[in-house]
Amino acid sequence: MLQTQEELLNILDELNINYTNHEHPAVFTVEEAAQHSEGIEGAHSKNLFFKDKKKRLFLVVTLADKPIRIKDVGKLIGASNMSFGKPDLLMEVLGVPPGSVTPFAAANIGDHEVKIVLDEELMENELLNFHPLTNTATTTITANNLVKYLEHIGQTPHIIRL
Repeated sequence: MLQTQEELLNILDELNINYTNHEHPAVFTVEEAAQHSEGIEGAHSKNLFFKDKKKRLFLVVTLADKPIRIKDVGKLIGASNMSFGKPDLLMEVLGVPPGSVTPFAAANIGDHEVKIVLDEELMENELLNFHPLTNTATTTITANNLVKYLEHIGQTPHIIRL
């Protein structure tokens, strides 16, 4: 299980994935993160962990400033009665606390089944920004390298327009 930013960055190095890491104070919301994004190139993200009525799990990654209606997203991804995953489930499945949700945490999924959904609009940007398993930093990588990372850890993302 990946637990630290250092472990994640080591994997990116091993995969020859270029990245830029930006340290900042802890942030817990998209709004707080925006206060520390000056000078960080690329699209900023919103990462949402959901569970539906059938107890299926979803990690939805979209643009930070994109309004999301849970019911509409559910229809697009084939889920109904979605709700946010509780903090204990989030920690069990992705190994991160609320405020640190990131597609990088997909390395921790293990035996759980989680559908990873990347917004096509987000993926149209060359550079993307995510927390590196901690909400005290932001890591910038290319959209192609995000897919490369996810495929390396055995997670195939679903890219759809939300």
